[in-house]
Amino acid sequence: RYPRPERGLLSRPGLEEVFAYRRHVDEAVLGLLAADRLPAEAGGLIELGLHHEQQHQELILTDAKHLLSRNPLKPAYQKQWPLTAIRAREPRWIAFEKGLREVGHSGHDFCFDNETPRHRVWLDAFRIASHPVTHGDFIDFIEDGGYRRPELWLSAGWDAVTAGGWEAPLYWERREDGWHLFTLHGEVPVDRNTPVCHVSFFEAEAFARWANARLPTEAEWEVAARDASRAGNFLESGALHPLALRGAPAEGRLAQAFGDVWEWTRSDYGPYPGYRPVAGAVGEYNGKFMCGQYVLRGGSCVTPAAHVRATYRNFFPPQARWQFSGLRLAREA
Repeated sequence: RYPRPERGLLSRPGLEEVFAYRRHVDEAVLGLLAADRLPAEAGGLIELGLHHEQQHQELILTDAKHLLSRNPLKPAYQKQWPLTAIRAREPRWIAFEKGLREVGHSGHDFCFDNETPRHRVWLDAFRIASHPVTHGDFIDFIEDGGYRRPELWLSAGWDAVTAGGWEAPLYWERREDGWHLFTLHGEVPVDRNTPVCHVSFFEAEAFARWANARLPTEAEWEVAARDASRAGNFLESGALHPLALRGAPAEGRLAQAFGDVWEWTRSDYGPYPGYRPVAGAVGEYNGKFMCGQYVLRGGSCVTPAAHVRATYRNFFPPQARWQFSGLRLAREA
């Protein structure tokens, strides 16, 4: 098999062939929906397919960014840079009391099967940061020798650092005038005020240890994000890059919980209590990946806005960096 990160470097169909295939699929689906007798299972499968397509809309952009970054000319996907400088707000710690909480999707509307069944979990009292970690925070970590201090890293994480020669998040480059990073708009100076992205679970976990904190569990994140604003920097904004927060969030609520960057949690990706994959091929959609991966929450700047919710569970291996992935800190109460 050809390595997945390099698959876009292969020759691929021309644009007209892609459009022709898309028209073929659209016409076939529309014909099915217009049929006098729609198979009973078709509606659910089509809905699942639409949400699956949204996932690939995001992955196409993350793959395109990775491929463009490999080009020595560093071409831009979209030349216009829509961002204006704005100072990041200092994060606050938001406290949550201990207690028995319900997490997971209620099942009243669409969700992926890995979001179910809804169940109860015990949470000890915890605090979670009101804002995600910024590029400026991560520069402080780098300048304090974060990538040269094995005591901050998990053993497998330190192996990844040494094997990959990591010195900063993916797409960063140190120059005489400071750090620059590659974006879908081309290369730009690192903005200290925007949420850091393209960090692996290993990097997020090491940063949290350096900051005398930890990553939240996915249950803590879900409980904390329930009352957070669903408005955010998603694909539809056109920014295609994390933005600094504009305005102040409501007191006691998370800022930028949805959009900007997927946030790593400390929870490994596994089945909820009572989870049962459905029979057939659809049952493989999520269940077969429940090994060796960690959960991310919240969506990113290239996620379609309608695609995310508080119960949504994304997942990637701990060394993955090409996704728009960042972090938010947590501590014990």
